[in-house]
Amino acid sequence: MKTFNDNAGRTWTLAVNVDAIKRVEGLIEGVNLANLTHGDPPLLTRLETDIVLLCDVIFALVKPQADQLGVSDEEFGKAMGGDAIIAAHDALWEELNGFFRQLRRTDTARAIEKQATLVKATVAAIEQQVETLDVDEVIAKALGSFVGNSRESPASIPDP
Repeated sequence: MKTFNDNAGRTWTLAVNVDAIKRVEGLIEGVNLANLTHGDPPLLTRLETDIVLLCDVIFALVKPQADQLGVSDEEFGKAMGGDAIIAAHDALWEELNGFFRQLRRTDTARAIEKQATLVKATVAAIEQQVETLDVDEVIAKALGSFVGNSRESPASIPDP
């Protein structure tokens, strides 16, 4: 079992087991944690790219604790930002990886690991692309001949 803290200071414990998988499937239509590699895009990818879906799945996993604490889905969502989401995300991936390894489903465990590697590489590539972005060039291309080449005065250009 892995734990994480939300932004309200509450500690949550994640456990992935058959009961938890059934609970998630019952609460979130079309989400079956036992089939992470299924779908188009696969559920693994959807969980990495859709923060709302990720938080919904995490809430479904901790719902028995939330019910005991009287924390609603909305209250949970309000306390999930920044570091809390990252901590919950990492706890979920570790739990899923461990669950599938214990089942000797190394194919799914490897898919989880590869997904994490893919996300890190994609983020690094995008960061590199953003760093080398020439803002003036992008503006000039977007506006074309309107930048510095217009011979008409602004008053002669009709309003849209």
